[in-house]
Amino acid sequence: MPATPIDAAATPAPAPADLRAPRGVDDTGLPFLFLVELLSKVLFQRGQVRLPELASHLKLSVSVITPLITHLRNEKLCEVTRSGHSGTDADLTYHLTDAGAQRAIACLNRNAYAGPAPVTLAAYVAQVEAQSVRHLHVTRADVQATFHDVVASAAVLDQMGAAMNSGRAIFIYGQAGSGKTFLAERLCGLLHGAISVPYAIMIDGEVVPFYDPVQHRALASWETDEDQTRMLDARWVRGLQRPTALTGGELTLEMLDLRFDANTRLYQAPPHLKANNGIFIIDDLGRQRCSPLELMNRWIVPMDRGVDYLSLHTGLVFQVPFDVVVVFSSNFLPERLSDGAFLRRLGYKIEVPPQTQAEYELLFRQACVKYDMEFDAAAFDYLLHALHDKDDTPLLACYPRDLIRQVRDLARYESTPPTLDQRSLDWAWNNYFAGAGARRVAEQQHKQERERREASIPLHTGRPG
Repeated sequence: MPATPIDAAATPAPAPADLRAPRGVDDTGLPFLFLVELLSKVLFQRGQVRLPELASHLKLSVSVITPLITHLRNEKLCEVTRSGHSGTDADLTYHLTDAGAQRAIACLNRNAYAGPAPVTLAAYVAQVEAQSVRHLHVTRADVQATFHDVVASAAVLDQMGAAMNSGRAIFIYGQAGSGKTFLAERLCGLLHGAISVPYAIMIDGEVVPFYDPVQHRALASWETDEDQTRMLDARWVRGLQRPTALTGGELTLEMLDLRFDANTRLYQAPPHLKANNGIFIIDDLGRQRCSPLELMNRWIVPMDRGVDYLSLHTGLVFQVPFDVVVVFSSNFLPERLSDGAFLRRLGYKIEVPPQTQAEYELLFRQACVKYDMEFDAAAFDYLLHALHDKDDTPLLACYPRDLIRQVRDLARYESTPPTLDQRSLDWAWNNYFAGAGARRVAEQQHKQERERREASIPLHTGRPG
């Protein structure tokens, strides 16, 4: 009976980070001379180095490094000396000759990277696809678990949870102080599973450092078999949380491009590239030094096609995956910031409204607990009706914490226990809203709200797409 052929699609190829460690130069996917140059730069910077130390630094096996050392020695670029007394190869140390040092300096002048061996761009693209954020499945139970200690509208949380399943961009808007940024940052708790990232990526002979210990943090719950891990390709950092990158008014268009520092001779990957397989939050949209239209036009192709285009300082343009949930947070309505062509690409537009009275009281009680203060129902009622209602000030999520802090500060100054009463709340309110200017602040907020609603004067120019 003839054997039934196995459908190759039923057994997908393993992700690059799950492959065995390269046993030879060809297995690395990197050119032989590229690895020779990388090894030369490491020897130049570290001086005399033993073979196991080189393997640990480059994240390559000894069987890969040995032919590179042999090539350097044959070219009179490297020498070996014995520095121990064990009589084994463990005593051997390698260092560059004068000619080798000159060659290494020339290599460093082109690209000063001398860290772990990179992976190829193709391997990185395959790994991003294997752990794509679009494969995530977020349920209401996940949202309830992640936001269990957050006071927010259930409708808003449902919108956010459903939006995470779309894999598309999210636009969160509302008044300043409504809690938009706080909610956006908590979305990272909905990202499940560990990911792997490379130490660096090679693109057309250039090396772009990628792994960032600040952004790529270890997943506490990740368990691994150390014996099995030692057999895998060490050029990948495994067991990491899905990244969350946050940028605000400091964001410029230049920051979204691959940058090459002419002084250090090193590349710096843009923040959205490091955020692949995670979330990229653009906070306070509309306050950047570039216009909202320019910033959003930069995102149209990546958001639409799932790819971005970057360029090396040599002029080569290359394609990279754009696998991030982009979250825009703004005080403005979406219509004020962009045109129809971009708005169609925003999967979800979610408004974060002021708190209800019940939510506001819960936030106030939480603030009292945090700052060791006893909640007083009469004082809270005074805050609502004698202060908020008088000035028609909305119940924003930031006010309870900020006002309680003011009460605590006064108690510290007077060396008395912090107490919620009419006197302390009046004092905090007048400080926070500049005394008699409270009504003016409220009127300004309402004016801004009307402008957001009317959107009669758009902040962008140009025709709709």
